[in-house]
Amino acid sequence: MCVEKLDWLAKNPRYTHRMAQQVGKLCRDMTNKAVANNLLLSERTVKDLDKLYMRAWLDKFPIPSPRVIGVDEISIRKGHDYRIVVSDLERGRPIWVGGEGRKEEHMDKFFAELGAKKTKRIRLSVMDMWEAFYNSVTKHIPNVAILYDKFHILNHLSKAMDKVRVLEYKRVSGKEQKFIKGQRYTLLSHWDNLTLEGRESLKKLLAANKRIQTAYLLQTVIFVETMKFLI
Repeated sequence: MCVEKLDWLAKNPRYTHRMAQQVGKLCRDMTNKAVANNLLLSERTVKDLDKLYMRAWLDKFPIPSPRVIGVDEISIRKGHDYRIVVSDLERGRPIWVGGEGRKEEHMDKFFAELGAKKTKRIRLSVMDMWEAFYNSVTKHIPNVAILYDKFHILNHLSKAMDKVRVLEYKRVSGKEQKFIKGQRYTLLSHWDNLTLEGRESLKKLLAANKRIQTAYLLQTVIFVETMKFLI
């Protein structure tokens, strides 16, 4: 039995290269379901053809040699099913999506694909405070500079401030408690976002409790210095 090989026919004889290209182009602007309905195909077939289209594009544009990378994760399904996204921040585009989760070994796959030569060119990594990312990046690039994103820094500051508030409310009693009760929003808000009443309440609270005052001042100083560094 002899089967003729045709260049325009894909490996799967049920569709042609042009068909895969057409489906992939449509998926750039439409959902898989919409493309499937439009072309009278199953969603699974559309998904498979779209993957072929994207793989062909990736083959044309290999991973560049980034100097500054951003590391984050996306949730692809309900629950805790993640994929890691690495971006070239100087070029302003994602360069790798992969892993089966967001563990250290999953992040390691990026550096394996990037290669040792390109990995050495990385000078700065921007990421959140997820330990697995930090461990993987510093393992492969020992001298890399790490910049944590401001959202997580401010989130930790807010949690620390709120912990001090709760502890102080439990520690004091009587009249001192009335200055603390109901002031969570006041303490965690930026001064410019407070109403006149809120600012007056904050002044009274800081004057009445020195520990909260100290924590608030530290939070403000760290916030200001962080923003100066990021601007």
